[in-house]
Amino acid sequence: MLPEVLSNYACSLRPHEEKYTFSAIFQLNAKAEVLDSWFGRTIIYSDQRFSYEEAQSIIETKSDIIPAEISLTGKEYKVPAAIVAATLKQDELAKILRRKRMADGAISFDKVEVKFNLDENAEPVGVFFKISKDANHLIEEFMLLANRKVAEFIGKQKKTFIYRIHDEPNEDKLINLQTVISKFGYAINMKSKQDISKSLNKLLNDVNGKKEQNLVDTLTIRSMSKAKYSTENIGHYGLAFDFYSHFTSPIRRYPDVMAHRLLQFYLDGGKSVDADTYEEKCAHSSDMEGFAAQAERDSVKYMQVKYMQDHKDQEFLGVISGVTEWGIYVEIIENKCEGMVRIREIKEDYYTFDDKQYALVGQATQSILQLGDEVFVKVKNADLVKKQLDFNFIRRNDS
Repeated sequence: MLPEVLSNYACSLRPHEEKYTFSAIFQLNAKAEVLDSWFGRTIIYSDQRFSYEEAQSIIETKSDIIPAEISLTGKEYKVPAAIVAATLKQDELAKILRRKRMADGAISFDKVEVKFNLDENAEPVGVFFKISKDANHLIEEFMLLANRKVAEFIGKQKKTFIYRIHDEPNEDKLINLQTVISKFGYAINMKSKQDISKSLNKLLNDVNGKKEQNLVDTLTIRSMSKAKYSTENIGHYGLAFDFYSHFTSPIRRYPDVMAHRLLQFYLDGGKSVDADTYEEKCAHSSDMEGFAAQAERDSVKYMQVKYMQDHKDQEFLGVISGVTEWGIYVEIIENKCEGMVRIREIKEDYYTFDDKQYALVGQATQSILQLGDEVFVKVKNADLVKKQLDFNFIRRNDS
């Protein structure tokens, strides 16, 4: 991402300031069908800046009053009627666009994000979960529309462009996913591409709110192919789009900057650029994205370990999220922190790993510890350097 002085000030669409932008402008009918589109450089003047919470308040209450507790200013204020009407109309159209995507075979990944409450010294003092609501989906659908239509506009001209591509899931990974989710009573229909999409959406919907949700969400995402950048367009399986690019976040992603430059070049009448040169840039961008995603995962894990350091005397209820020959992984329900219980630390029996059941089986009692079982644990060790948690096994949750 660009430095804050640029991303938050010079380039950000701050209200009541003129900003240079690259716009994708659409005329939609009441069915959210695109009647006309235009792409080009513009100057934008924003009348209103909303947080997601403020926009969500308008969508939920249909009211023009933003309460003080969610207001960006900390004070209650009134939103102009025209902006309320525009927000509600966009929400209505976004929901139609989303329904169409799902009907076309798109997969709905709304994975819960772990966030932290920090004190004045940036130390984690609490954990909360960020969940996508209508306001998030509103922004998402119109960003998807812009990304898709820009890619389609250039792709149909057969000119070199930066595509965001996503291949179909690997069959072996789906079979492995099926093995795990069958322990919870779920199944995937693998007869066709459309059947896979439908059953994956049904799976993600069925686990919503269940103790195994985070585990199943994570495993389902891992079963997918990795999205990447390429000049070779194969479409985007997860979104069910034939053409897709990244156009909407040039202050955050370099591929969007390339998309802007190429789009303007072609709008000015330029001929198709050298594909090999841009394929090299795509490969580099995909690699850098991988490093950034890993850094983000590491930072979350680091804060989780740091948070748990101060809770070593506390007993937590968790769900078994993984089983191996050396122990079980347990994810704490209230904060999604995951750690390992070594097999030798489970004192109630002598356990061995059964790879057919994907479980630990007690030799004396034949009791089983398997995916989805609830157990109580305590923190044994929290290693910040390794970003690793070790738990002591307390007991099963038999309630």
